[in-house]
Amino acid sequence: MATRLARKLPSSFSAFSSSPITKLTSGISPPSMSHGGPGLRCASSSSSSSTTTTGSNSSSSKREKKITDRLSAVIDAVNDRKLPTELRGQRNKVRSETDIINVVEQRIWHSMEEGQFENLAGKGKPLNLNTNPHADPAEDTLYRILSKNGCAPEWVELNKEIRNNVFEWRVALKKAWTSKCNGNDEEKWIERCESLKKQLRDINDKVFRYNLIVPFGRQMFGLKWEKEVARLEE
Repeated sequence: MATRLARKLPSSFSAFSSSPITKLTSGISPPSMSHGGPGLRCASSSSSSSTTTTGSNSSSSKREKKITDRLSAVIDAVNDRKLPTELRGQRNKVRSETDIINVVEQRIWHSMEEGQFENLAGKGKPLNLNTNPHADPAEDTLYRILSKNGCAPEWVELNKEIRNNVFEWRVALKKAWTSKCNGNDEEKWIERCESLKKQLRDINDKVFRYNLIVPFGRQMFGLKWEKEVARLEE
């Protein structure tokens, strides 16, 4: 009997080893306890990644700060080169343009004391006003050609015409106002006012056209009826 059971045991053990439970559990290894187990390993990996991110952010901010410092240094160097030699390297002491003007005036006075203005080219001779060094070369050449041929730019001729018209108009307005103050007919004053207002509109139209073609900075204002009459009342 015993021998029979002994012969059957190996077959039962082989059947148990081939069961599904043993197949599922055979590939599972016991958890490793090194470094405190799997949970601690995950925590250490996450902390290392956050440390890497912080390090990369700090390095990028340092790089940007370095670039900004270099740019500001270049700008300071350029601005410093614009200053007179007496003020270079002392930009903190320059509070306004007056400090720079004072340096220029000191240079002029020193040059005058040393006699550098005594033997200038063209001293005692009339100035040459045929050319304007501050004007555009093309415009300056055009104006010289017009001047040699006895002509003037359109805005110059229009300026003369406007001034003559304004002078004649004010003389006519003063006559009409004097006639009114002497007790003449009120209807004549009204008629003259209508005529003068029409002439005033024509003059302002010329002023508007003049301002469109004149070089910048030479524009003129038009006339106002109320202002002209108030001037006479004074």
